[in-house]
Parts: sequence; C-alpha cells; structure tokens
Amino acid sequence: MEKLSNDYAENVRRFDAALGVGRSCDLVSRDYVIGGRRARLWVIDGYGKDGTLERMGAFWLSLSAAELMDLTEMQRFADRFITFSETNVSFDGTDIVTSVLLGKTLLLIEGIYGAALMDAKDYPSRGVSEPPDGKVLRGSHDGFVEAVVPNMALLRRRIRDPHLTMEGCKVGTRSHTDAVLCYLDDKVDAALLEEVRAKLSAIAVKSLSMGQESVAEAIRPKQWYNPFPKVRYTERPDSAAASVMEGNIVLMVDNSPSVMILPTGFFDFTQEANEFYFPPLVGTYLRLLRIAVFLISLLITPVWYLMVRAPGRLPEWLLFLSSPEPAALDLLWQLLAVEFMVDVLKLASLNTPDALSNSFSMLGALILGDFAVQAGWLGPEVLVYMAFVSVAGFAQPSYEMGYAFKLLRVALLLLTAALDVVGFVLGLLGILLLLATTKPLVGRGYLYPLIPFDGKALRRLLIREPISRDNT
Repeated sequence: MEKLSNDYAENVRRFDAALGVGRSCDLVSRDYVIGGRRARLWVIDGYGKDGTLERMGAFWLSLSAAELMDLTEMQRFADRFITFSETNVSFDGTDIVTSVLLGKTLLLIEGIYGAALMDAKDYPSRGVSEPPDGKVLRGSHDGFVEAVVPNMALLRRRIRDPHLTMEGCKVGTRSHTDAVLCYLDDKVDAALLEEVRAKLSAIAVKSLSMGQESVAEAIRPKQWYNPFPKVRYTERPDSAAASVMEGNIVLMVDNSPSVMILPTGFFDFTQEANEFYFPPLVGTYLRLLRIAVFLISLLITPVWYLMVRAPGRLPEWLLFLSSPEPAALDLLWQLLAVEFMVDVLKLASLNTPDALSNSFSMLGALILGDFAVQAGWLGPEVLVYMAFVSVAGFAQPSYEMGYAFKLLRVALLLLTAALDVVGFVLGLLGILLLLATTKPLVGRGYLYPLIPFDGKALRRLLIREPISRDNT
C-alpha cells in the first residue's frame, strides 16, 4: 500500500477498502467533526478500550476551530491533543493497516497530514492462574496467558533490572504475530542472541497458527526421525525468570501461554520448579529420583522381556519374574497392546467432558485391568509393568521428552524381540547415537555440559545446589 495522500477523502476510501469496513463486522469506524474538520477513527471491536476511546473522543469534540487553525501535521496534533501515552504517527499505508489489525486505533483528520495510531487496546485473555502442567506445592501460583503484554509484565515483576530487554518482532507474512525475545543484555551470549534473531528473521511462513510450536518447527533442524525435543517450554513465570537470570533467552509468542527457553539441551529436562521450593537436600533427592525412574521406564519392559523369553537367564533370586501367567496374546503383543491402549486412553480423556471424567476413568480401568485379565487377553504382570511405565511418564515435566522415551522404548522392545540380546545391545547403541547426533535449535550442543564437558554446569543440572550469588 502506498504512502498517505494529502487528500483526506482518498485516504478514507483506501483505508475503508483495505481494512474491510462494511465487509468485516468487527471493524468499527466512526466519523467525527473536530474543530470544524472532518475526522474518522478505525478500531477492531474487542480490542479497543471503550472507556479510553470515549474520553479521548469527548475531548476532541470539544476543540474549537481556532485551536486547530495552525495545525497541518499529525505529530503536532498528537503532541497537543492526544493524551494517551502509547501514540505514534505514521505515513506508510501498509504499516498503518498492519497496526490496526494488531489492535491499535487509527485517527485521520482532514487537512492534517499523517495518521495517529493509539495503542489503546485490551486483548481478551484469561486470568493468570496456575498452569495445569506445572503445579507446585509451594511457590507462586500464577502462569502465563495467551497475550504477550501481560506475560512481559509477569517477568518484569520478578526482574526489576534495567538490563532486562524485551525485543519485539513480527513473524508470519500474513498473521504478523508478535514475538518477543527476553534476555539480560549484560549477561546473554551475544553470538547466541544473534543466531536466534537470524533464525526468526528467516522464517518464511504465512501464519503461526500453532503459536510457539509453529515457531519451533520453522527454525528447528530438519531431523524428522529424531524424537528428542529441541525446545523446553514453560508456563511458569518463575521458571522463565530464573532462566533469564542464568543468561538464557526466553522467546514469547502471542496467542500462546507457553514460552520457549533457549538454548535447550538434554540435561535441561532434568530440572523442575518443585525442586527449588524445597531445601537443597530434598530437591536433590527428588531430582535424582525422577532421573532414575525415567531411565528405568525406558528399559524395564525390554529388559523384562529379554529375561523371560528364554529360560535360565535369571539368577535364582529373580526366578519369580521368569514365569508370567499364560494369556491368549503373545507376551510381545501384550506389551505393545497396552502401550498403545494407554495412549488411546490419554487421547480419549482429553475429549471427555468434565462431568463424565470419573465415569470414564472407572470404565478405562475396568477394560484395561480386570476385564482384560479375566478374559485371558493380558497377564497381570504385564499390567504391573505398564502401570509403572505410565506413572513414570508423569514424573517427567516435559510431555515431548516423555513421548520421545516412549517411542524409543517401543523400538528397543521390537529390536529385542527380533534379535534377542544382539537386538537389545544394538538398540541401546542406537539410542546413544541418536542422542549424540541430535542438533539443538541454538547453542553449543544437545549434550552440553557433558559434550563439550563442563563439570560445574553438569553438577548444577544433576544436583540441586543451594542458592548462589545469582540466586537462580
């Protein structure tokens, strides 16, 4: 769209057409007479703050022709008669249209060159309640919401430092979605920050319909076969603030309550907010317990299957594991069936109305438990091991990492069934190779601080240390 014309009627016609006045029911336009001059205002219904716009409109209508006699530039009008603090003047048609679609209010006045853009918007959003996937026993119970402005305020409330920088940009050639890079300019890695900027500016997509996930998929390395997550998400402002204080970058995307923490490595997923709301000894115990349980969940069913498929492999004190009760299905198919059935129950629970959730839980437990055993389809040992695996999956705060381990566990089980001990060993080597070749979005490496080795950083990730000078 071209720059503004000196012809008021031509400008009104162009903006009415570009913004869809009369075509879109949520585009509100209003004509005024300000100091004897024609004026027009555009705003999207649901964005504009009615009280603020009404007060400004009442003030403009009270202006006399004499007060506007010497005004020919919108900047001078804004300086004298627009009291709202977030106001700028633009002359570029494309920029003006995009600003209105982002929620700003547009004002044109006959005989005054330029367009006033007032950021008097109020995005619809829910309250900052605690996120369902990051609950803590103690600590703050607020969480990010879908609007990026209150999310920035939640971080500002925790880090009142002039070095805290909120760097905004637009992503998406048609959606123009707001994205904000949050970092401490005196602590962030400058090369890393520049790499993130370059990746964001290189995104060539029309719309970020899935928020932060769309951004992650647009900038992540092309390793579709690799299930390990490349990004750590959080909906907790305290976790995001701690990451910023450590020198990391937090990427916020409008319309998404989750923020991305960059850079992300494999060992970053060992941490959880709950550990920092307990004393260091208790926090260390919880962290090591979660790591151990999660590693056991990867290996328990393949190892058990390997031990019981051939007699004589178990020592005497483990012989009680070697004779699972007979069932209609082969042991391998029992394990695979329950793996997939658990996921089916998870998907079904997402679509179950709250009023029926208790009934669904009872029905799922009966079908997967008592009925399956009584009908002879499954053995009780299989249900015991898979129940442990399911519970262990919820001990991992990252859903993405949980499903990565699930896919690897199934692959390891299939290799063990096909090649016995050789398949189990090859599967473990394959997992290690896949982990070593995983490419992070940005940063020194996915296995940092193990590769390249940094003992101090690795110890901080594996052991909950007391509060340090940086207090993170």
